[in-house]
Amino acid sequence: MTSELTDDEVGPFTAGETSRGVLLLHGFGGSPASMRPWARYLLGQGYRVSVPLLPGHGTTWQDLSSTRWPDWYGSAERALIELAEHCETVAVTGLSMGGSLALRLAARHPAIVRAVVLVNPSIANPNRLLFALPVLQHFVPSIRNDGPMVKKPDVPRASYDRLSLKAVRSMTLLWRDVRPRLSAVTQPLLLFRSLADGTAGELSSGIVLRGIASAEHREVLLSDSYHIATLDNDTETIFAESAAFLRTWLPVLQSGPDPSDTAR
Repeated sequence: MTSELTDDEVGPFTAGETSRGVLLLHGFGGSPASMRPWARYLLGQGYRVSVPLLPGHGTTWQDLSSTRWPDWYGSAERALIELAEHCETVAVTGLSMGGSLALRLAARHPAIVRAVVLVNPSIANPNRLLFALPVLQHFVPSIRNDGPMVKKPDVPRASYDRLSLKAVRSMTLLWRDVRPRLSAVTQPLLLFRSLADGTAGELSSGIVLRGIASAEHREVLLSDSYHIATLDNDTETIFAESAAFLRTWLPVLQSGPDPSDTAR
């Protein structure tokens, strides 16, 4: 990870004491650092927030190499269940590969997950090199991941500069698992897509929006951000739009005043 990020920034983050909870899932090769500003914003809006650190992330790409998608999903699922123990209503959000995990959680836990917010979800990729991964992963340990992820200047890198091919292969198996489950996603869904993600972004977004069974769903296009849009120039749009969406679809079920309306 970049030396500009502290251990606290890349570590898990949980805060808030209200009855409404939001689970925020970072992307492949990333860390909670990419979700912390959004989590802090939602915390200020009156939500309990949970940003888990997925296994193999936030340390070195070699650690990522020893993990697989069931490890990442299992960690996300445990965080969801723990959050639900403290909250009456819960939403899940996900960035990139975290979007695939969020969709799987929504499909498998409809009684817990009340709404879904995705930012540049990753569920497919047109890159033909992915077809070679079953063989290539045994001969090439990692590939460079040094392309620009954030358009905004002077933002510390929040992802590995190399990626394990064994882990990349496992991510494609996650995609394969999630796509047939999309029809089980019935929750209201808000999807943000960076135009800079090009055909890969269009492909994933299209698969999600065509595959889900949500009666309420909407796509918001981001014109001034790269892939990690939660740290980029369109954060104001993401934060404000997601907060308005959650106010609509994450109602307070308890009787009496909402704790988020009380100064803490």
